[in-house]
Amino acid sequence: MKVNVYREFLTPDDEEVYEAIGEWPDSDENGTRILTLEDASGQSIAFSYDALARSVRIRWVNDQGIEMLDSFREGATRLSVTSEQSTKHISIDFHTGECAGTMVIQVAPHFSVHDRLLFQ
Repeated sequence: MKVNVYREFLTPDDEEVYEAIGEWPDSDENGTRILTLEDASGQSIAFSYDALARSVRIRWVNDQGIEMLDSFREGATRLSVTSEQSTKHISIDFHTGECAGTMVIQVAPHFSVHDRLLFQ
């Protein structure tokens, strides 16, 4: 028998996001928080997260307007933002029953996405 356990999606407040990333999240009509980031080369990342739906979406567009990545995932349990000497990261932990993992989005000095979702 499979038991579903609700897990809360823990997210930082807007001030914590601003202090670590340097951008204030916007909000859409549904309460989804949206961070829009651009790097020096003209690439952009739109990162959105919905604490109630436990979901995140990342859309990465290159400097020519070509979509490089569009990823949507549910089952998020924790979002954190960190700023070190020369790098800034958004990290999201996931737990979806049989699978768990982490997505790490580097937003400075350049964009990169590392995603791991594995069977437990």
